[in-house]
Amino acid sequence: MSATRKGLAVRLGGWSTRHRKTAIIGWLLFVVVVAVVGGMSGSRQMTNSENSAGDSARAEKILEDAGLQTPAGEMVMLRSDRPDGWRDAARDLSARLERTGETVRVQPAVRSENGREALISFEMKGDPDTAGERVGPVVEAVERTESAHRGVVAYEFGDATAQHRLDDMLTDDFKKAELTAVPLALGILLVVFGALVAALLPVLLAVTACVGTFGLLALVSHQLPLFDSTNSVMFLVGLAVGVDYSLFYLRRERDERAAGRDAGTALRIAAATSGRAVLISGVTVMLAMAGMFLSGLLLFHGFAVATILVVLMSMLGSVTVLPAMLSWLGDRIDAGRVPLLNRRRKKGVHASGGLSGRLMRPVLAKPKLFAAVSGALLLVLCAPALGMKTEQLGLEKQFGSDAPITVAYQEITGSFPGGPAPAEVVLRSDEVGSARFDAAVADFKKELAASGRFGKTVDVEAHRKEGVARIEVPLAGDGQDATSRGALDTLREDLVPRILGPVSDQVYVTGELASSRDFNDQLKTDIAPVFLFIAAVTFVLMLLCFRSLPIAIVSILLNLLSVGAAYGTMTAVFQHGWGAEWLGMEPAGAIEGWMPLFVLVILFGLSMDYHVFVVSRIREAHERGLTTRDAIREGIRTTAGSVTGAAAIMVAVFAVFALLRMQDMQQMGVGLAVAVLVDATLVRMVLLPSVMALLGERNWYLPRALRWLPSVGHGEEPVERPRPPLVGAGR
Repeated sequence: MSATRKGLAVRLGGWSTRHRKTAIIGWLLFVVVVAVVGGMSGSRQMTNSENSAGDSARAEKILEDAGLQTPAGEMVMLRSDRPDGWRDAARDLSARLERTGETVRVQPAVRSENGREALISFEMKGDPDTAGERVGPVVEAVERTESAHRGVVAYEFGDATAQHRLDDMLTDDFKKAELTAVPLALGILLVVFGALVAALLPVLLAVTACVGTFGLLALVSHQLPLFDSTNSVMFLVGLAVGVDYSLFYLRRERDERAAGRDAGTALRIAAATSGRAVLISGVTVMLAMAGMFLSGLLLFHGFAVATILVVLMSMLGSVTVLPAMLSWLGDRIDAGRVPLLNRRRKKGVHASGGLSGRLMRPVLAKPKLFAAVSGALLLVLCAPALGMKTEQLGLEKQFGSDAPITVAYQEITGSFPGGPAPAEVVLRSDEVGSARFDAAVADFKKELAASGRFGKTVDVEAHRKEGVARIEVPLAGDGQDATSRGALDTLREDLVPRILGPVSDQVYVTGELASSRDFNDQLKTDIAPVFLFIAAVTFVLMLLCFRSLPIAIVSILLNLLSVGAAYGTMTAVFQHGWGAEWLGMEPAGAIEGWMPLFVLVILFGLSMDYHVFVVSRIREAHERGLTTRDAIREGIRTTAGSVTGAAAIMVAVFAVFALLRMQDMQQMGVGLAVAVLVDATLVRMVLLPSVMALLGERNWYLPRALRWLPSVGHGEEPVERPRPPLVGAGR
């Protein structure tokens, strides 16, 4: 197995350097073609039923099968400075809305209890998926009505206005991420390599890998529809992984050149060492990402495909295009040197790990103390996760409390509970429109009014031809609190099955709260098999890589601590609000429903980059005859520079997403940035060496029953004898 892995990395590097033009031009042509073809084909987004779970998905499927799209509903609340002072404005607004030609079913104004507010509900014409593109005249009509009536304030909220603002925000935020993350990565690489060309190369490879993956994802989406955030997630992972893989490869090649080796030999060693490590790491990450296919949610299938594709592209670019570029550039890779930053020695091995070397002395001198202290710190970071609350964050929470749409949502909810986020009863029945059905609906309305748990406006939409009916039921409360949850339980467990069940073939309750609950219930079911899969994959790979049962077990435990730190930080900041103001962020009171499972898979995959890289150096130093403690010291010291640079890039890229305006992107950015920072410092530099020092020679224990496992080297050991240069290397 070792020979196979080594041979593949060297063969790929050798072919690339012998066919530089083919490798480089072929890569660029492939990226351009798939990007253009993907852009022309367009991307298919998930439907409501595909993005839901449980009864909510079944309800949406009934509507889709009947060809009934849930229309984009809108509502405007008018508030006057005196009771009933809104009546003229309401009549004016209704007329203006009709004249836009974009609205249907404009309802009469509903008066609030104190008489100072009125709620006007209506729907947008046409395809609800494009309603955000056509809502402009409606927004203008609301603004003109407000201006024309002194003492009246208007608040608008709905699917179309939210979609319009969301599209604008996603476009602006994604541009911001691209324009910020790429220069940040470039700046860090300038510090690492001290030369502009060496810094630009990994960034260009990572960006082209992401561009190519955009095109591939667009094509894949016609078979596997994607979630709105999938492209952002792909770019986040792709930029971080792509730069890191190239950094490891390029750093090793530069170090070998600094040690006095010729260009061809340096490339051969880089291919046999870091190139092979990139292949192992890439396969490990892709296998971890594949765990998301075990989820019952289509959302995670899309995330899995996106991350696997971008890691594959990044891996292939690093082991083929990068050596071709290095062979073509030769020593010109050091062009554009930055004064004071390029300290690479002209002779001898690149100095690395000065700080880490000093840190290892106390850690290895008192491993029990450092293991206890670092373990305790990690457990403190993990502790808030015990109270984590998850939900599908509504748009009013995604935008932030100061956003106009959030203000409108809160104002409308305060005066008309349940209005902006009603429950929706969807049923299929041959009796739709019959006297028996109408009587059941009338009884249903009476029971709703008598219970006191629901709003006044119950909207019934019957489609006799399709045999489908929709009933919107406003829930008391703010749409997410205990009052709303209790009302939803009453609907699902009592009123709907008891009153509407007898006249329905199928009847389900959906809506924002119901969908969030069903989504969370599915996630609770999914997380166990996904975790078991990635834990098993990690365990097996560690056994194969290191032929050590203790290291395989420790690998999983360390990964769990990194994931726990991410969970704890997200919960502390975004649920409890600890430090949120200092970070310039706003707590949502809950964690986005898909975040825990996604973060678990991503971190288990990405942390293996550092873990395999570090532990392989320790093992190989031990195999050269060093004691375990000396091997730990050398392994940490020689990998410190690469690990620090790679971690800095990942933290910087993830931190950029933490600065975006969408709440889920902020949570993901903070969680991943903190986890990578903790993983590359506290875990790999303190906890890992202290635990390995405590284990001593037991680190390398393999039960007799497992000694048939093949021995796998990682190629990170120093190559003592220079070999013939690769054909075409250098200038």
